[in-house]
Order: sequence, then structure tokens, then C-alpha cells
Amino acid sequence: QVHLVESGGGLVQSGGSLTLSCVASGLRFSDASAYVMGWFRQAPGREREFVAAATGRTGSTIYEDAVKGRFTFARDNAKNAVTLQMNSLKPEDTAVYYCAARRSNRVAMTPPLYDIWGQGTQVTVSS
Repeated sequence: QVHLVESGGGLVQSGGSLTLSCVASGLRFSDASAYVMGWFRQAPGREREFVAAATGRTGSTIYEDAVKGRFTFARDNAKNAVTLQMNSLKPEDTAVYYCAARRSNRVAMTPPLYDIWGQGTQVTVSS
């Protein structure tokens, strides 16, 4: 019943910024403490990679080392959405970015532990 839709991807030059958004239907983000939300990315020919995740508690956010200090994951319960603000983008950040959710109070970094996925949004960083 929960449906996730990502948006905000696009083409940006190295060093630029993009903000991705994931809007949920069938899920009350006002009661988001029951869900862990995550962002993953997948480049062609590569495995899906963890980017960031957060529990319903504010401040309970973790990041992949490669994006620490550059990406910011935020939950906006009023808009039933989560965002991923990406700054100082690098060509190696190029991938399809996916929003995911799981009913849990503990963060997870492996895709199989998430059972609700968005369709993905393409992020391309040129050099």
C-alpha cells in the first residue's frame, strides 16, 4: 500500500548540487517513527549501494563514507517526504538514486532489508 516516488534528478556539472525528493503515499510521515527511510544508488553494471538512512527519530541518520559531509538526508513529515540534498557532486556520484522504506526502528544498509522501493531518479554528474 505504501508507494514511494522520487524526483529531482538531472544533469549537473562536477561541484554542483541537486536535491532529491521522495514523496510517500499510503504512509503517514507524521507517524514516521515506525519506518526507516533510506536512499540507495546504482550505477550501470554495479550493485545497488547504500547512501543514507534515517529512523523516525530526528538525528538518527547514517551516511555512507563516500558521501559524508556532502549529502544531507532530511525527513519532512509535514510533507510526507524525505529529501537528499547533494552538494559538491562528483562524477562518481552518477547513478540511479532510489528511495526505500522498511517498517523498523533500526537502520539498515543492505537493499534486501528494504521491501518498499521507488522507481528511481537519474543523477548524472559531468566532469
